[in-house]
Amino acid sequence: MEKKPVKIVTIGGGSSYTPELMEGFIKRYDELPIKEIWLVDIEDGKEKLEIVGTMAQRMWDASPYDVKVHLTLDRREALKDADFVTTQFRVGLLNARVKDERIPFSYGMLGQETNGAGGIFKAFRTIPVILSIVEDMKELCPNAWLINFTNPSGMVTEAVMKYGKWDKVIGLCNVPVGAMMKEPETIGKTLDQLTYKFAGLNHFHWHKVFDENGQEVTQQIIDAMYEGKDGGIPANIHDIPFFKEQLDQMQMIPCGYHRYYYRQEEMLKHGLEEYNTIGTRAQQVKQTEEELFELYKNPDLDHKPEQLAKRGGAHYSDAACETIASIYANKNSHIVVTTRNNGAVPDLPADSAVEVSAFIGTTGARAIAFGPLQPAERGWLQCMKNMEWCVEEAAVTGDYGMALQAFILNPQIPSGETAKRVLDELLLAHKKYLPQFADKIAQLEAEGVTIKDDVARELTEKGL
Repeated sequence: MEKKPVKIVTIGGGSSYTPELMEGFIKRYDELPIKEIWLVDIEDGKEKLEIVGTMAQRMWDASPYDVKVHLTLDRREALKDADFVTTQFRVGLLNARVKDERIPFSYGMLGQETNGAGGIFKAFRTIPVILSIVEDMKELCPNAWLINFTNPSGMVTEAVMKYGKWDKVIGLCNVPVGAMMKEPETIGKTLDQLTYKFAGLNHFHWHKVFDENGQEVTQQIIDAMYEGKDGGIPANIHDIPFFKEQLDQMQMIPCGYHRYYYRQEEMLKHGLEEYNTIGTRAQQVKQTEEELFELYKNPDLDHKPEQLAKRGGAHYSDAACETIASIYANKNSHIVVTTRNNGAVPDLPADSAVEVSAFIGTTGARAIAFGPLQPAERGWLQCMKNMEWCVEEAAVTGDYGMALQAFILNPQIPSGETAKRVLDELLLAHKKYLPQFADKIAQLEAEGVTIKDDVARELTEKGL
């Protein structure tokens, strides 16, 4: 039976990543016949939506396929009868990320988009929005799949399942894609000769690799990493080597983000140096964004520019588009996703969200069993997952005590009075996007709490 053409809605459609998403859909059109694409954004993102949306249509016009790209600020208009909804939005735009990074750094602790205090607050802002999207989907496109790329992807995806009661959701990240694109060549192999097995959480996973004969080659790749070969570390992570003795012992390859935990001292030092000189990663990315959108304005540009690879989310389309195509065509492709555990990682409850290798088909993700972890990795995993649960509950309920619990549990946040001060300043800085914490924010304002970092304070005073 011939399947119907597909309607895709992308929320956060004004993102600089959208051209890569279009490229992925164009490449897969023969197996994923798209009828229409709707790009959705908010009023503050209208200009970028129009720029990138016009470019997206140029990309389709330059292809052999007749696909219409619709632009709208009305989410509900777009969602009606959608087949797939992808999410790539940033609540508060890049200015919110600037504050997430600078406020912790101003007190000598890590400021980072998905780790530490900044990652917690990104979840606080994002989870209520994703849950409101799910409510609209229940009414307007109850059979659609939600493909989430919005960070922190693991927590956002788990909140959809746990609090949104929506099972047709898959969370994605480009980090495993980068590893699988680069690691095979370090040992003279191609990806189709290797089998990858991932297990852990979003931005906190490990993986093993096997060759075409079923022999494990993880150690060979580890050895190659210390011979100067590129293992696919994301562009946004400072490349400080792991201790080789640690990797030799665990016999697994950690995610690039593990540097914030395994080499915390060095990563914090590097982050503070940038904070005090050229600015944090968000401030650097703002410049890259401006350059990209200037390129996107070019009426002759009808393909993804190479400069997009400078953004930390390069290769997004390889994950998002392949996932959608695999669901639509029941391809059973191997993709690393955030999905329900169901025993794949026995060190965590079956109903928790994990990032694992999975086969993707019409019924969604079928997680591949990884097995129990060793004590060190199991300890890290269980600590981080319990921290995530505290974050998710605080995001939904606005419980300040639970937010404080998350801060105290997080390995990037030294517990004590300073941690509480950073929590309070971030609440004030993001007041506009945290209605669930309104009572506590009002109390902090009445007490005269102010923001220490000049840049973050100025952005907040300007309502940005």
